[in-house]
Amino acid sequence: MTQTALSARADITDKALVRSFSYINGKWLAAKDGDSFAVTNPADGTHLGGVAAMSAEESSAAVDAAQAAFPAWAALLPQERAAILRRWFELQLEHKEDLARIMVLEQGKPISEARGEIDYGAAFVEFYAEESKRPNIEGVTSHLPDAEVELWREPVGVAALITPWNFPSAMLTRKAAAALAAGCTVVAHPSGETPYSALALAELAERAGIPAGVFNVVTGIAPTVVEPWTRDTRVRALSFTGSTEVGKLLYRQSASTVKRLVMELGGHAPVIVFKGADLDVAVEETIKAKFATSGQDCLGANRIFVERDIYPAFCEKFVAATKALSVGVGMDDPDIGPLMNEKAVQKQEEHVADALAKGATLACGGKRHALGTLFFEPTVLTDVPAAAQIMSEETFGPVAPITPFDSEDEVVAAANDTEYGLVAYVHSHDPRRIYRLSRALQYGMVAVNRTKVTGAPIPFGGTKQSGLGREGARLGMEEFTEIKYVCRDWG
Repeated sequence: MTQTALSARADITDKALVRSFSYINGKWLAAKDGDSFAVTNPADGTHLGGVAAMSAEESSAAVDAAQAAFPAWAALLPQERAAILRRWFELQLEHKEDLARIMVLEQGKPISEARGEIDYGAAFVEFYAEESKRPNIEGVTSHLPDAEVELWREPVGVAALITPWNFPSAMLTRKAAAALAAGCTVVAHPSGETPYSALALAELAERAGIPAGVFNVVTGIAPTVVEPWTRDTRVRALSFTGSTEVGKLLYRQSASTVKRLVMELGGHAPVIVFKGADLDVAVEETIKAKFATSGQDCLGANRIFVERDIYPAFCEKFVAATKALSVGVGMDDPDIGPLMNEKAVQKQEEHVADALAKGATLACGGKRHALGTLFFEPTVLTDVPAAAQIMSEETFGPVAPITPFDSEDEVVAAANDTEYGLVAYVHSHDPRRIYRLSRALQYGMVAVNRTKVTGAPIPFGGTKQSGLGREGARLGMEEFTEIKYVCRDWG
């Protein structure tokens, strides 16, 4: 391990968690050509270190290792895989503070959110450690004389996992734990902006006893690392979290090898607040839905619809709550940290300018924060017209557009008028209305009178262009399995 600015920090206790090389076949490897890429702290632009940029050949070597390790890993008793996963879970909790601090330094989110992500991500490892022992499948009564029929669940083989920068730990554990529990081996590619979190998890996986070749983390430039996996017939499943645009590209690249695809793509979540809802709760929960992870969340509230009768009161309370949010560097545990990169900040500026040009009102914020170039003020836009870009494009930042509505049919049509369908938030105390909207909203998940709904026991995913398949719950492990039908004649 080479010394980096990140590993030199006194507030990271276990220096061995900071790795700069890829983890392939149980070994820490630099790129053969010595190539690397820089990782910076988004809060202040400081250089954290250089991480190995692996070649396409080295990326394929990771598949070689995973394919070679697959038979032995798949042949283990489920209880044996469960024990290893359980140890990986325990190590993540034991090193939670270091993992959280690494995440803050490379991703920028507030330290309390980073600690929460470590807990959240580890919960999937614990869940699948238990679920691995229960790969049950429904029996089938034979339709043939003298024949006995069975259905088996078998691991698909090597699984490729591509994870994003906004949740660099949880997205990897959610995918990897399910795949490993099913008996698959893994090649993973973390975002080049947040590789250290994934490499720290690989260090803990090695300590937990995951055998060489079973869990591989390959760092580098995304097209260089990932494209060989999409073409490789030995990679039987590909799981991706990221933008719809990139998801479509991976979909096309994977078509020739007919892979199993699991994709959690973009979101454009509506919040719908009806009169009769608890206004204070609606404001509080909408603040959470909009500004968690500084708005850089696929579940983030992107369009806020408020019934006209309560619109002025809601806006007044929401703007006051937004103005009260603190902005700062992640280690100081503010409400809002820096955005990930310049492109993200420019998108906020473009959406604000476009909305104002089309008639929206700026209630607060609207520009970069004095703390630095990647900080953006928590912003509220009111009376935002449907034609504004922010009403049709995912913002992925701390800009909240609010608009009034007059009828249930009107707001349902507006909420569904999008290519996305990940999550929708509804605030109402009318049980019949809640039922109607839960049915009518074209989303994979609907949250009623609350924001937090996800977790290891539930199937996470969306409809339309928000993705394919589900992560979490039993369904998340089943995504990495195939069903084999066996028919035996005993006559």
